[in-house]
Amino acid sequence: MSAGSEDLDTLLAAAGWAAAGHKVAIATVESAWGSAPRRTGSHLAIRDDGDFAGSVSGGCVEGDVITEALALLAEGSGQRQLSYGVADETAWQVGLACGGKISIRVQRLADDGYPASIITALAGAAAAGRSETVLTNPETGQSRLGTSDDESLLKRPWAPPRRLAIIGAVHIAQALVPLALGLGIAPVIIDPRTLFATESRFAGLPLDRRWPDEALADWQPNAASAIVALTHDPKLDDTALAAALASDAYYIAALGSRKNHGLRRDRLAGLGFTAETLDRIHGPAGLAIGAQGPAEIALSIAAEMTAAWHKLD
Repeated sequence: MSAGSEDLDTLLAAAGWAAAGHKVAIATVESAWGSAPRRTGSHLAIRDDGDFAGSVSGGCVEGDVITEALALLAEGSGQRQLSYGVADETAWQVGLACGGKISIRVQRLADDGYPASIITALAGAAAAGRSETVLTNPETGQSRLGTSDDESLLKRPWAPPRRLAIIGAVHIAQALVPLALGLGIAPVIIDPRTLFATESRFAGLPLDRRWPDEALADWQPNAASAIVALTHDPKLDDTALAAALASDAYYIAALGSRKNHGLRRDRLAGLGFTAETLDRIHGPAGLAIGAQGPAEIALSIAAEMTAAWHKLD
């Protein structure tokens, strides 16, 4: 589950509570400095009986935020702007013992606060692989979806959930899958070779035993998708890479030596891909960390995939 998916789950829980008749507040990390344990945009949902979902600090200040949220719900209007840092005498009471600082806005789940319609729209955008941005007026505390050049508005971008298509149910894939899951990336293993793509080797994980072009056509890679070819078989890898290059996938990679990658580029160029387009392929796949063995190679790929997502490659 990605951070964005976790936050969306929190909002969906809030919407469910509201639909059941509860009053609900949404707390959002508006800014964070230093060693703050939760990133900007993280959500905590609080309902009127004190139950809550999500997190804005990993446990440091949740108790105080919940108290403030319950007071806001009792008042029935307005918003709360909360700030927490570290002070020696209060660090273990209401503060961040890790040394960071966070600013949190608390809104009611209401049309004049954080409308429930936003949550419905975010869920639809996530399912469709679209990005959205939530805009909040800091004066009124009212949020809406949209775009704006108004610098006074607070902007919370929502990227589509990250996904990973692994071409080849090989040993490296077995090591890469848990790393992807730990990063909040939903993996699928694509391999028509039934000898490799077995439930016993990838228990409980999505396996697609179709050819990569057919599987990827249904998977519909978008700007939050990564595609990694691991089979060393041009019939499979080249087919997958051609489909990947025709998409908006943010990370495309293929296993193999530099020599083999050069031959791969020649074959794909023969299909009409330009040199600039072929430069999108990370080959050999993974950061140069001297990786040896499936686990280390998987680690290097996960690291490079993360760098590409953060546009550091």
